Parts: sequence; C-alpha cells; structure tokens
Amino acid sequence: MGRENMNSIDRLEPAEVFHYFREICAIPHGSGNTQAISDYCVGFAKEHGLRFIQDKLGNVVIFKGASQGRENEEGIILQGHIDMVAVKEPHSSHDFSKDGLKLKVNGDFLYAEDTSLGGDDGIAVAYALAVLASDKISHPALEVILTVDEEIGLLGAAALDMSEIKGKYLLNIDSEEEGSILVSCAGGLSGEIKLPIERKASEGKLYELSVSGLLGGHSGTEIDKERCNAIVLMGRALYELKKKVKLSLVSFAGGEKDNAIAKDCKAVVCALDSEEEALFGYVKELCKIYADEYVTSDPGLMLSVVESAGVNDAKILTDDSLEKLIFMLRNIPCGVTHDSVDIKGLVETSMNVGIAGMDADSDCFRATVSVRSSVNSRKAELSDKVRFLTEFLGGEYTVHGEYPAWPYRHDSKLRTRMVEIYKEMFNGTPRVEAIHAGLECGILLEKCPRLDAVSFGPDIMDIHTTKERLSISSVARTWKYLVAIIERL
Repeated sequence: MGRENMNSIDRLEPAEVFHYFREICAIPHGSGNTQAISDYCVGFAKEHGLRFIQDKLGNVVIFKGASQGRENEEGIILQGHIDMVAVKEPHSSHDFSKDGLKLKVNGDFLYAEDTSLGGDDGIAVAYALAVLASDKISHPALEVILTVDEEIGLLGAAALDMSEIKGKYLLNIDSEEEGSILVSCAGGLSGEIKLPIERKASEGKLYELSVSGLLGGHSGTEIDKERCNAIVLMGRALYELKKKVKLSLVSFAGGEKDNAIAKDCKAVVCALDSEEEALFGYVKELCKIYADEYVTSDPGLMLSVVESAGVNDAKILTDDSLEKLIFMLRNIPCGVTHDSVDIKGLVETSMNVGIAGMDADSDCFRATVSVRSSVNSRKAELSDKVRFLTEFLGGEYTVHGEYPAWPYRHDSKLRTRMVEIYKEMFNGTPRVEAIHAGLECGILLEKCPRLDAVSFGPDIMDIHTTKERLSISSVARTWKYLVAIIERL
C-alpha cells in the first residue's frame, strides 16, 4: 500500500469516532462470534448511565432522552450491525476468535493488516456510540439499534423485538458510498427445486460438454449487466443439440453460490460413435452463435466438448426425464423481469439460477434460485411461477431465507430533509438511489411500518476482502453530516 504512517492511528479525526472504532476493532466480532462486542456495547451503556436492552442473540438497543427543548419532537433511530465479514490472507496467522485487528494508515485510508477491516459496519457502531457519548449534540430522543449476524442472513434484525422502539426516523448507517442516499432495497428469498429423474442403460460414448469463460457476478447488484448464466445456457445448448444429434444426459453441474450468476457448467452426455463428428461440429457452431450474442457482456464465453473420462456404462436419463429437465432449464425465469418505474435505472424484480446439478447416479436433479424484488407481491409472484413450473413437471419446490423489501416511500420527509441539509453543507446534490440487494431496513420497516428510513455512510472500498479500506476524510465529512441531521431534522 505504499509507505504507511504507523504512528498516526491515535491522532485520526474526528477523534471521538475513531476512538470507538479502534476499541471495536480490538474486539473479535466476526459473524457468529459477537457476544464480546455485544457485551462491550452494554458496558458502554452502563458507563454512560443509559437504558439498554440486550436480547438472547446479542442484539443491543440503547436509549437516550431528548435534549432540553426537543422532548416533543419525533425520535431518531441510529442503526447498524456489530458483526463483520472475517477474512484473511492465506499466509496470515490471525485468529479471528481471539485476536484484535492490526490497524494501519496509508494516506487517507485506514485498513487492517492481512485481514478485512470491518468498516462494514463497525463505522456505524462508532458513529452511534460517539453520538450517545456527546453532551454537545442537540437531539430529540435517540434509540440506537445494533444488530448481530447481518452478514450471514440478517439474522439479528429478523429476531429483534421492536415493541419498545418509539422513534420515527431511521438512519441506517450501512452504505459504502459517500454522497449516496439509499431509499429502497430489494427483498428476497431462496428457492430449492427437486426434480425426480429416471435412468436407463446407456448406448454409446460419453462426452463432456462445458460452458466456461463467463464473468458471473453478484445476482443482485450485477443482474442488470445482461451477463450469461452458464446453467441456463447449458439448457439451451442441450435443447439445440438434441435437435441435431441423438443424445442423452448422464450428469450436470453448474454454479458455485446461490447468490452468484453461474459462470461455468459441465454436463456429461452420451451419443453414438457415429454421431461424434456431428456433435463436435454443431457444438462449434453453437459456440460462435453464443459468443456473438454475448460478445460485450461475456467476451470470454466458450462452449466446448471433449471425450469424457467417465465410465462408458453409466446410466443415462430416460427420454421422458431428459425432456422434463430440458423443459425446466429452457423455461425457468432468469435475469431481470421488471425495472422500477419510480427510480430510473433500478432493477425492481429479478431471479437467478445459482447452483444446479445431479451426479451420474442421482435420482433427482436439484437447483437453487434467488428471487429478489423491491415489491413483495412481485417477489411472491415470481417464486410462485417457479413453483408452478416445478410441480407441473412432477417436482418439489421449497422456499427458505425469505426477507422483505424496503419499498420506496414517496412522502419521505427524512429523504427530503437530508437532501436539503446535504446541499447546504456540501454545495452539491446527493444521489438518491436504491439497490437490488438486501438491507436490514426492509425487516425493520416490516416490523414497524411507521418508520421513515434512509441508509447512508462514508466511503469504504473492497468490503468483505483483505483489501478493505476506509476513507478517513469521508468518515469526517459523514460525521459532520450525521450530526447536522440530528440537530436540524
């Protein structure tokens, strides 16, 4: 990272914010290991004589009464999560269960040596504690909500009891781009498809068909890039090849993660020796067609076929099972299905096929899908479409990990006021945006629909990686902005 100023960490400004950030970084708090950081927040509340609630998961809510003269104003909620994505370099001996982070400074950036930094979302905790500790900030009643295990499924927010929350305005400090005000996010769910298959003895030779060279990407934030999904393309290739060559299927394996656009897929097919030349020739033709279609979004796309090293007496799918599987892959929704009419450029609803496959001896084809939408009814409608398709073909479809959307609010006083304050402070206009991914705001607003919410934060680059770094100057500007919102809202 260039030359580092090793002695400047204790002198970072704003001092009150970086004081708490350093203390947080000294406590291990990877997802699933948050009891110590939860207890630290409770200790802070006790030290400052503030009422608090700590639930059995470790979520913490801290309350502070209004400044004199502001008792009748609507309350403000500051919210973030106390867990971090804990990753390290392969050579690092860092033990996330017991070791604090080794903070370093390089120019305008704060980072951790050989590990992720946890700026997502340690900076929210630091901001919130600094606000609570201050006797100089004029404020209405404050409630600070600090949740656990956001990074592994929004688990803390889902379990949070909000019956004692009285505030109106929710400031979620879990965004990573200064100057961006987030006002909506997608809800989502994961679906699992199980399609039973039957097999018969094979006749012919085995070949391995591969889709490779795709870019993939996040199934939320990059679903609008029109990138090819390897699983879906393999289904298309099988459909096209079957029209030219008599073949069947032995095995299928595509994708790596539920929430990632599948970038590779392999299928072992069976065809007669006499059809080998036709098979290889048509795969070559299809490769050119697909490569031309995706020349911009996936310039490295390859469809290839080689002789398989598999056992030649492997059992193949029956004609009926193969027809159903190909029908499934050709008709399953994948990609953007609706764009937002409220926010230009925002994907409203989408679906991604993340993982799909069956082994050579499987009696069932399985696939996982990720459905996202900022409109809950359209999320349900798209999931129901997959259910209908699966059950029509004789399969089973189950849903898990569902979380609600954060719908765009047309009459948001908070959004309007935050834009005004930003313009006054920085002589510019913030970007009012939404994201096609999940934030805790959706869950919190479902529990408490009266809330008027916005998400914002300072610049944090390369989150969830060992390259993560936090802009010191952006932290300072965002701190001034946060204080101004609290004082002037």
